[in-house]
Amino acid sequence: MNEDLIIGIDLGTTNSLVGVVDSGFPLILADEDGERLTPSVVTYLKDGSAVTGREAVRLRKLEPERTISSVKRFIGRPFDQISTDQIAASDYKIQPASIGIEIPLSETQTTSPIEVSAEILRRLKTVAETALGHKVSRAVVTVPAYFSNSQREATKSAAESAGLTVERVLNEPTAAALAYGLDKLDEQQTVAVYDLGGGTFDLSILQMKEGLFEVVSTAGDTQLGGDDLDLVIAKEIQRRLKLDELTTSESSRIRVAACEAKESLSSSDTHLIRLPFFRGNESFETEISQSEIEAIMLPVIERTRSICRRAFAEAQNKGVDSIDHLILVGGSTRIPLVRRSLEEWFEIIPNLSQHPDEAVALGAAIQAGILCGRVREVLLVDVTPLSLGIETFGGLMNVIIPRNSTIPAKAGEMFTNAVANQEIIAIRVLQGEREMARDNWLLGEIEIPFQPGPKGNVRVGVQFEIDHNGILEVLSRNTATDEDHILKIESSAVDVDDSSVERMVSESIDHAFDDMNERIWTEARMKSEELLPAVESALELVGSKLPEDELAEIHEAAALVKGILTSDLKDVPALKQANDTLDEATQTLAALLVEAAFK
Repeated sequence: MNEDLIIGIDLGTTNSLVGVVDSGFPLILADEDGERLTPSVVTYLKDGSAVTGREAVRLRKLEPERTISSVKRFIGRPFDQISTDQIAASDYKIQPASIGIEIPLSETQTTSPIEVSAEILRRLKTVAETALGHKVSRAVVTVPAYFSNSQREATKSAAESAGLTVERVLNEPTAAALAYGLDKLDEQQTVAVYDLGGGTFDLSILQMKEGLFEVVSTAGDTQLGGDDLDLVIAKEIQRRLKLDELTTSESSRIRVAACEAKESLSSSDTHLIRLPFFRGNESFETEISQSEIEAIMLPVIERTRSICRRAFAEAQNKGVDSIDHLILVGGSTRIPLVRRSLEEWFEIIPNLSQHPDEAVALGAAIQAGILCGRVREVLLVDVTPLSLGIETFGGLMNVIIPRNSTIPAKAGEMFTNAVANQEIIAIRVLQGEREMARDNWLLGEIEIPFQPGPKGNVRVGVQFEIDHNGILEVLSRNTATDEDHILKIESSAVDVDDSSVERMVSESIDHAFDDMNERIWTEARMKSEELLPAVESALELVGSKLPEDELAEIHEAAALVKGILTSDLKDVPALKQANDTLDEATQTLAALLVEAAFK
């Protein structure tokens, strides 16, 4: 029975938790000190050993450059996709590695986000085993809904390094809604989950009915959270105290003071910031009020507004008329300004029934209970947050699995060679919401070799499959040889800039009209470029059989198409009309061509 047990883990930016379903009830497990929150902080000692959690927090003042926090923001990301601001905001150094990034601890010692995360997971595994009195080896691990494939794979790798088999990678807002709805299985509700954690933000809208949980829409930003609030407050403290260049230790102390001020002013009117012996014998202090700190934090909190609106708009397009409850998750939702802003923006009083720090872990525990048979009345249906597809002829994005499709999902299409005598078809796998392939993210590419031949004589089937963890596998098959090619998307191959995820969706809305016009123009242009050579070829073969007036009409119609193609105006209606006119003008020519083919 112990071997069948699955634990649920919330691997957070600031704090992490572990839970389990016991006697039908989900609960969060406490460590030997009775603490359920484990700070997501690791200190590497000079002897090579690692200290995790509250002890690492205490060691941060002594070993600031060897203490790693908020590593979730870097896991699974290539170095060239991390902005200079994000690097500067970190209390420790990062540098490029052969895969992703590494964190130098000394001239001879380095670590990585995966290794740091593995230390945190190892600590959570120990907490669970101590509390339960037996070994555990299976887990459900949560991630932000907008984590890319590489970030999900890196999280799984960290868990495996910690000795855990990951049975499911679960989106955090989905987990929170699952925790909210366990005791409401007989109710039909639409719930929005606003999850503002230490390093990430998500908003998901779910519908619950008779034990079925379905994610209707989701939106988010994996580079927006409480750390950003700490950073703007820290910059204000630095400005007030007129401190110029800071050492790593000084920067760390100011960030800690900023976090303390943020938390204190969530329940009091003023807070005195003290930095004793900050520089040698020099000490600093300054008082800040709740209204002052709210003015500093407001621009960061405002960034969540457009994300929420987008998720609500998508839900409305799917028939969701109203939200019954707005659930707040994540430590940063304790801030009064966040709660007031949400009530003002969306005219709904936030539901505070869930513990903001524990809801995600409870949901992970429930999902773990479902998988190992300890919870039997709940079915969870999740979605993929961005569309997936391939580039087709003309540079268009052909969507295979649309955004917000229920997962697991499998879909495919058949494609053919667009040009005669091609020797290779390149299957370029894309992720994004734009109409043109160049505006989306390239996840990977498969090249399918085949025998050259006429246009359209090759058939290649392409299948996309997303598993329960939101991880993608692409299979392509040459139907002539039945040869399969499978795209293995390793973490280093997924070149996704997480900080632009929100921008990707918002730009698809901002540029929707222009994008659609360009797509329609491209499709009309491709038809013209296919039609004109075909007409010229047909005229050479059977054009002499046409009367002069019909020949003149065809040449005039073809000239009109060519003129519009070479114009800078990109007049879509005119090109479509010109194509139709050329089609009509060549009806007799087409009939003569068919007749000649059968002689």
